[in-house]
Amino acid sequence: MSSQHLQPAAPKPVMADVARLAGVSHQTVSRVINGSASIRPTTKARVQQAIEELGYRPNTAARALVTRRSGIIGIVGTNSALYGPSSIQRSVQEAARAAGYFSSLVPLAEVTVEELAGALDYLARQAVEAIVMIAAQEEALAVVHSADPGLPLIVVEGDLSGRGLSVGVDQIDGARQATQHLIDLGHREIDHVLGPLSYTEAKGRRAGYEEAMRGAGLQVREPWEGDWTPARGYEIGREMARRGETSAVFVANDQMAIGVLHAFAEAGLVVPRDVSVVGFDDIPEAGYLNPSLTTVRQDFQAIGRRAIDLVTATLDGSTTNVPLLPPELIVRDSTATYEENR
Repeated sequence: MSSQHLQPAAPKPVMADVARLAGVSHQTVSRVINGSASIRPTTKARVQQAIEELGYRPNTAARALVTRRSGIIGIVGTNSALYGPSSIQRSVQEAARAAGYFSSLVPLAEVTVEELAGALDYLARQAVEAIVMIAAQEEALAVVHSADPGLPLIVVEGDLSGRGLSVGVDQIDGARQATQHLIDLGHREIDHVLGPLSYTEAKGRRAGYEEAMRGAGLQVREPWEGDWTPARGYEIGREMARRGETSAVFVANDQMAIGVLHAFAEAGLVVPRDVSVVGFDDIPEAGYLNPSLTTVRQDFQAIGRRAIDLVTATLDGSTTNVPLLPPELIVRDSTATYEENR
């Protein structure tokens, strides 16, 4: 291609171009970009439309100098492939981006006090404005309670109290709903497959199961110790089928429930005719299993939005306690009445 056909690159739009198109001053454009509350909504909308039309991108370094805010949120997550933690991590990143923040993610290969403390120290040195910690293990809470990174630290899912700078789903209520559903169907011998008790979520789900059982005057059965994986669910399901002592089981997550369902099918048990199964999380595949899985849904997108809303409120000095999000029982084909089971 000859040089005469090359077109010079169009100059990037600058703030003065936005001001000219919107019919406002350079200072007004700057105030809109920096989130000033003194701009009239109609003026703000006009400036934002001009920014979009021109494809203008603010100079974030210059903005940070003016506002003395970096616009960066630190996120501490894990390398876990488990559906819950990975979904929460993604939702927090998406919510941060939608709110105009950049995010700096530190994924932990291993959740230990040392690794968590190192991650907090690393992010504090990156000039982040706040840190969102997505780790539901006891070690994470220990770090939160002892650490002082000198900036807001928001905990996602790990703290079930609903107090302070924390966001999450009411795990106890979700487990209570799942167990009560089985009780209402007439089941009395209801087993529970635990998640690892180093996870606060697993403890919350165990507590909800026990509350519902005791509330109905039923015996709390010795729980089966799981590890969140389908393989462990399969092992437990095989032993349950061999013993034949249960008519229903509440499994602490859907991935273990998949293993339980497979073991039951392999043993010749028909779900829900012979035994009812409830999971937790409502993974995308839950509705397409055979039978489709009754489970407890957590709104992971809402968790991410609430976490970033709490970040913004904290930075603006208007922090309030954020109530735990309510879970939702999703009834499908894996549960039936006790009479139907027999």
